Amino acid sequence: MKLILKRPLAFFDLETTGTNLGTDRILEIAVIKLHPDDSEEVKTWRVNPGMPIPLESSLVHGIYDEHVANEPAFEALAQDIADFIGESDLAGYNSNKFDIPMLMEEFLRAKVEFGLESRHFVDVQNIFHQMEQRTLKAAYQFYCSKDIINAHSAEADTRATMEVLLAQVARYHGTEWEDKKGVRSIPVVGDVEALHKFTNLSKPVDFAGRLVYNEDGEELINFGKHKGKRVEDVFDAEPSYYSWMMQGDFPLYTKRKLDEIYKRWSAKKAAERQSRPQQPKPQQQPAQQNFVKKEYQKPQQYQNNRPNNNYPKKDDTPAKPVNDDMLKLLADKFKKG
Repeated sequence: MKLILKRPLAFFDLETTGTNLGTDRILEIAVIKLHPDDSEEVKTWRVNPGMPIPLESSLVHGIYDEHVANEPAFEALAQDIADFIGESDLAGYNSNKFDIPMLMEEFLRAKVEFGLESRHFVDVQNIFHQMEQRTLKAAYQFYCSKDIINAHSAEADTRATMEVLLAQVARYHGTEWEDKKGVRSIPVVGDVEALHKFTNLSKPVDFAGRLVYNEDGEELINFGKHKGKRVEDVFDAEPSYYSWMMQGDFPLYTKRKLDEIYKRWSAKKAAERQSRPQQPKPQQQPAQQNFVKKEYQKPQQYQNNRPNNNYPKKDDTPAKPVNDDMLKLLADKFKKG
């Protein structure tokens, strides 16, 4: 059956710095615009995200900081992208949950109008998941061509699971598979260790997926504001984050693994402090001399209350009484001439 279009259908895909709609940014957008007459228009834009690209993301899509360093920001491209898509309907793989919301975040930040109200959205992943259901019943029918008797009883479901695995090993014997990096392998083999690796591609630390390993085997935060960061780096920058998680509503096993990382980090920090050369103690300043206050020494001539011999001695002769002759002499002395 042919796909019938009443207006263009724009298939698009994004490569981004990560999967957090609030903080991550677009690095590349490719659009194939399929017209009702079956003609196509194709455009691809590279974008400078204005932030470092996490290594974990670069290892998936192959875009590193140097590849976009000289590219324009999304704000400079937003209007061209909106004009190219035009009034088209939108299609993608997991586009309803990720690509469309991410694209809208970028349009809103750039203040470019791009309405969704009148468009249709086709998510190819949803068709795949709904037509090829991922339930145990569907898997049992697909691999073993049987229906589960007494479905949802523990023993019946357990036996069905065992039979599905045995059928998978037989069905995919020698079947090649390609990962996101383009590496080809034959992963489904009769070896439990190999099957373990293939069924734990996300490399969870705690099974709940709150903590995951990167390519170097280092634990990363896999949610929230620190998503994609090394746990130890988060402890360095925000030590209280450990207490927040330990007191939060997280699975007990997640807390156990977090506590193991925290104790290892704490021991490492203590060892670093001990290995640092000790700074020499500052030299003490010499004690201030104690100055003894000397008693004031009186001049020699006043010592022992005795006058110095260099001064004239006081005349101790008693004064004579005043008589008439003395008065007459004074009067003659001040007489006016």
